[in-house]
Amino acid sequence: MSSRPTVVMVHGAFADGGSFGPVTSALLDDGVQVVVAAGPNRGLVTDAAYIASVVRRIDGPVLLVAHSYGGAVITVAGVEENVVGLVYLAGYALDQGETIAELQGRFPDSPLVEALVFAPFALDGTGEAGIDVSVDVARFPEIFAPDVDPAVSRLLAVSQRPLAQVAFGEPAGVAAWKSKPAWGVVSSSDHVINPDVIRFGYERAHMKVTEVDSSHLVMFAHPAEVVGVIREALATTTS
Repeated sequence: MSSRPTVVMVHGAFADGGSFGPVTSALLDDGVQVVVAAGPNRGLVTDAAYIASVVRRIDGPVLLVAHSYGGAVITVAGVEENVVGLVYLAGYALDQGETIAELQGRFPDSPLVEALVFAPFALDGTGEAGIDVSVDVARFPEIFAPDVDPAVSRLLAVSQRPLAQVAFGEPAGVAAWKSKPAWGVVSSSDHVINPDVIRFGYERAHMKVTEVDSSHLVMFAHPAEVVGVIREALATTTS
């Protein structure tokens, strides 16, 4: 009897699990077991530990699918024993010991940089403050999802899940792509992450790469292409 992996979705910054909506629906229609994880977005170390705990609760193999910042998270969490593959959607594929800031610093900034908003948040009632990073609501549609239905991108803009600034400077303790098969989707019209940042990480990891002429939110703009890559990964990793 074959054992098809459970697909665990890991969202990125400025988004939540709803960003996988069209892809999740298609996979459920295929009869695939899907878990859409609610990542904390509080820092790479914290978020990877949380996703690893989600993975460990699943009885059987897991295919991790991540968007954007979520790619950095699965790069660390993906070393869990039952993870059989990694799918990156416009996602950071960090090397061991590398930070997001270091990887991005190799390439010119994207238009996102000028649209970021920084706001303090309280840490555990101690009086100390962290910094939340989000995208200017007015500029979110044009930067994040210009090829998505404006009614959808408008809702996404006001329901962002901020990312703690500390996440940009925390190094990846491991790089799961060194021991697990990986697939990568490049959004070639991405205005959030310079596509060359993504290409560099994928090439370094020797992934099978698919390029899509898409905005950063490739799961909404081109769900069929994303589902196709996930189906290929599932077929390859099903025992």
